[in-house]
Order: sequence, then C-alpha cells, then structure tokens
Amino acid sequence: MRAAHLAIAPSELTLGLLAGGRASRLGRLDKAWLLRDGQAQVLRLAQRYAAQTCAVLVSANRAPERYAAHGLRAVPDLRADIGPLGGLEALAAACTTPWLLTLPVDALAPPQDLPARLAAAGAHGACAIDDDGLQPLFALWRVPALRPRLADALAHGRLAVQGLQTELGMARVRCDGLRFGNLNTPDDLAAAGIAAPAAD
Repeated sequence: MRAAHLAIAPSELTLGLLAGGRASRLGRLDKAWLLRDGQAQVLRLAQRYAAQTCAVLVSANRAPERYAAHGLRAVPDLRADIGPLGGLEALAAACTTPWLLTLPVDALAPPQDLPARLAAAGAHGACAIDDDGLQPLFALWRVPALRPRLADALAHGRLAVQGLQTELGMARVRCDGLRFGNLNTPDDLAAAGIAAPAAD
C-alpha cells in the first residue's frame, strides 16, 4: 500500500547538521568551516533549508562560539566516541520540534526538496538512497519516537544507524539520478574545488 503523503510545516521541522566527526582522513580539519565558493559548508546547508525549517542545530564538539557568531546553536555529544549516534543523541535532546532532518555537514549536493521527499514516505520518517547507495544520515526523524528508541539502543550498545532506523520502521526513499557527495579525503576536497587550510 502506498504511504500517505505527510506534510510537515516549517514550524514542525528542525535541521540538524552532523559536524562532530573527527575527520581523521583529512588531518582533523573542521569540515563545517571548509569554504566552497567562498561559503562555509555549515552556512551553505543552513541556508539551503532555511525556508523549510524553523531552527538549525549543529552537532559539534569544538568551537561553539564560532557557530554562535553566525546565529547557529552547537550542541556537543553527551557521550564520547560512539560515532554518529552520539551526534544524533545530542540533536534529539536539543530539538524542540516534532521532526528532525539530519544531514552530514560535508554534504555537497543534497536536493533542496529532500524534506518533502522524505516526508512523503509516511509518518515513521525515512532515510535516503542516492546513486551511491544507502545514506542513513540523510534522514527525517520523528523525534517523540526517536528519543526512547535511541536511548534504549545506546544503553544496550547498539550503535548502528541503520539498525535504529529499522527499529523505528523508517522508510527508504530513492533519489535516482542524484549523488549527495561528501568530503572524506583530500581527493574529495580537490574534486569539490575546496582548498584545505594550511596547517598551523
């Protein structure tokens, strides 16, 4: 049976950008502030979805004052070294809307209509599949359901994002013809036209 389209008003949706990773393959560069066409990644993504959301949270474990200077709220992980679920936990705890849209802060080309695409999959939320495969961090979460399920997963050491999404009954939405992209290696930076900052 086809899922009913779920309309989510901007007042019901928070954008959560995941920027708490170590970026070990990039010499621990802060991906959030890498400049692409003169604009920082975190600001580019916040602006991209500004009309569709009422708030922006950034899962970040360093330099909160830098985000605050741009009107963004940084929320640090509540537990260290547990990967993406640590960032998701922080975002879910700080979120004041019933829905949370998460994106990695190094996303290069997520579609502007991603919230609508994911919402159309139904009331349990969804994650995206692009031409590179499953992208579990590009996801729409129903926050009241997420919080208790995430707490249980963390309490029992279940740290896989896909496993949590399965438990929540989240759908998977194909975005054919699209590659969201990311910045994991120096080659990725070069392909995106980003010059890595010089080492201090």
